[in-house]
Amino acid sequence: MIIVTGAAGFIGSALVWELNQRGLQDIICVDNYGTDQRWRNLSKRSFSEFVMKENLAEFLTRQEVINSVHTVIHMGANSSTTETDVDGLIHNNYYYSQMLFKWCTDKKKNFIYASSAATYGAGENGYDDRTDPQTLLPLNPYGYSKLLFDRWVLKQKNTPPKWIGIKFFNVFGPQEYHKGEMSSLAYKAFEQIQLGQQLRLFKSHNSQYKDGMQMRDFVYVKDCTRWLFELIDKKVPNGIYNMGFGKARTWLDLAAASFGALGTALKIDWIDIPMNIRNQYQYFTEANMSRLMEIGLSQPEWPIEKAIPDYYNNYLLKDDKYL
Repeated sequence: MIIVTGAAGFIGSALVWELNQRGLQDIICVDNYGTDQRWRNLSKRSFSEFVMKENLAEFLTRQEVINSVHTVIHMGANSSTTETDVDGLIHNNYYYSQMLFKWCTDKKKNFIYASSAATYGAGENGYDDRTDPQTLLPLNPYGYSKLLFDRWVLKQKNTPPKWIGIKFFNVFGPQEYHKGEMSSLAYKAFEQIQLGQQLRLFKSHNSQYKDGMQMRDFVYVKDCTRWLFELIDKKVPNGIYNMGFGKARTWLDLAAASFGALGTALKIDWIDIPMNIRNQYQYFTEANMSRLMEIGLSQPEWPIEKAIPDYYNNYLLKDDKYL
């Protein structure tokens, strides 16, 4: 049995889809549905039980759970990069993660968890997952909360038999529809283009980058979920790994793929980066994927020129846009 936290969220629900595609249904989904549409993310999925996030600690005391679970995949978190409630972030992203790590250590269960590329800050030390986390300087409280847990994990002498942290880069794809302002540019572009609008892109406020030439490591969620599945049974050295496509692309590259997938001429409305996030803005991210590739994970399959048409044509343009 596998426990997936954050199971109604973006990557969590896509992972449950991946597990179902592989014939696995013995899954405990953990999350809160809230008041938005994320309940739809699991509406077509098969799983054994749904557990509210606040009830998980008690659920884990049951002997039948202890006997049957072999892996906890902890995708649950407050992932808002603009969140200012630091205490809330620490509670959700640090203490709750500690509880699960300690349970997996005590019960000898494998533990895979979501870290974030936000831990790298502005990238002044690069984006290599061999970098000492003590040297990293996040740009926002969310990145700090994730880094705090990474640092704590690396100090533990007693650990789960297998533990893996995943630094996700700019993930996009089906199931992200409830995320609002935190949804990907790929999703926002679809909505804006469909409404006949220009695509709003941030101007550059850095003289080293022209408008639209800011770069991100865009990775399709289907690459991520396939890799997560591969990590469940693969023999992997314990540690924290990057998960991105491995190649930085510009905002204009993504814009061209988006307009092209919809057969529409490129139209950009350049806007200023809001002052409240201007000092936190990343101009370049690129995952060094060599460590994951060296341990035998499959090569990335979804460059944006292939991923965007799949996302739009097979999901967003359909009446039922869910996995």
